[in-house]
Amino acid sequence: MSSSEPQLDERSIRKVATLSLVGASVEWFDFFLYGTAAALVFPKLFFPNADPAVGVLLSFATFGVGFVARPVGGVIWGHFGDRVGRKKAFLAALLTMAAGSVLIGLMPTYAAIGVAAPILLTVLRFVQGLAVGGQWGGAVLLATEFAPPGKRGLYGSVPQIGVPIGVLMGTVAYFFLSLGMSAEAFQSYGWRIPFVASVVLVAVAVYAHNKLEETPAFLHLQKLAAQRKAEGIVSKSPVIEVLRTSWSRILLAGGAFTVVNTTFYIYITFSQDYAVRILHMPKTTVLMVIAIVSLIQIPALAGFAAMSDRVGRRTMYLAGAVGTGLWAFPLFWFIDTGTGWGLTLGLLGGQLTLSMMYGPIAAFFAEMFTARLRYSGASMGYQLGALFGGAVSSVIASWLFTEFGSNVPISLYIILVSVIAVGCTLALSETYQHDMDDAEDAVTSR
Repeated sequence: MSSSEPQLDERSIRKVATLSLVGASVEWFDFFLYGTAAALVFPKLFFPNADPAVGVLLSFATFGVGFVARPVGGVIWGHFGDRVGRKKAFLAALLTMAAGSVLIGLMPTYAAIGVAAPILLTVLRFVQGLAVGGQWGGAVLLATEFAPPGKRGLYGSVPQIGVPIGVLMGTVAYFFLSLGMSAEAFQSYGWRIPFVASVVLVAVAVYAHNKLEETPAFLHLQKLAAQRKAEGIVSKSPVIEVLRTSWSRILLAGGAFTVVNTTFYIYITFSQDYAVRILHMPKTTVLMVIAIVSLIQIPALAGFAAMSDRVGRRTMYLAGAVGTGLWAFPLFWFIDTGTGWGLTLGLLGGQLTLSMMYGPIAAFFAEMFTARLRYSGASMGYQLGALFGGAVSSVIASWLFTEFGSNVPISLYIILVSVIAVGCTLALSETYQHDMDDAEDAVTSR
């Protein structure tokens, strides 16, 4: 990077990281609200004529639509973020999520408009997916491209911490709403309140617009682009170029990430339905366990990400993938006790091994690509894994249990995606010593 580029002191960098955390937390809060509602209320409100088990499957299917939209969002915002800036793309994603979430909170149910209700719900879930597909890359690059030397993993974990915070906020919101009102009132209007509260994202976006600066790496890119334009060199679309030059790396990144999204949504979405509907545990107990585990995951993400600054991203990621596979059977041994402590231990073990991967992944994926193609490449790899993981994991887990009457096939499913992650990660090179301010050099796959 040119020495003439503006440099921020560490206090200013922490402010940037905090803003990316706030934006990511509220956005993930919106995205995960849908998962909790899909498990607890949507089957009755939007699929009332279906068998309860089928209603859950249909509800989880609309949940999965958001993941189908995420790669599309990654492409759209990736192009936008590599061409006009990380900050602008991040803010546009926040506003898109605000619109989709508030409209979900205001929409009529099946009882009011019939089959149009689940169709409209699906469309708005797609909008949420588009927003998340763009938000992740912006938040992550704001954190990593501003990060001090030797702390890129730690700073990159800050927007990742937005995930458990988002889960925690959504779970706590539904916990207190379900405690503070009757089941009928919660089913009628209580579930809508957190969705409508998502309007706060507008305020976050406005504040971030006034306080956030563009990253040094992107400012450097703008100078290079101006030089190329003056020389008559026409830049290609970053999306097309990254697909042409780095398609294998995108596929490997997506394969490595699939295990994270697969297990995460089994832990926070399928487990809620399983514990309440199959094990007959109180809904408030299940929500409290999810909140406790999410709270513990926050320091775990930061700790494992900081460790990756010393031992490497790939080493830490491999440890998490292996640990996730090994925990696949103990996970359900604990959950099947039907107790709060059993559910806590089962989910905590899973979320800790997952954190070994999810903490360093922001820096890992960002470091795989040149600055010129980074928003597009990192977003597509991440969202591809989300599509093949989160989009189908709850549906597959529900179907496997319905079909076989046992959670053993679900554990085998977790082991399968863990093995895929190990293979893909081994095929990628270590990245933690790569200079992210170099606009032309890239880490290559082995």
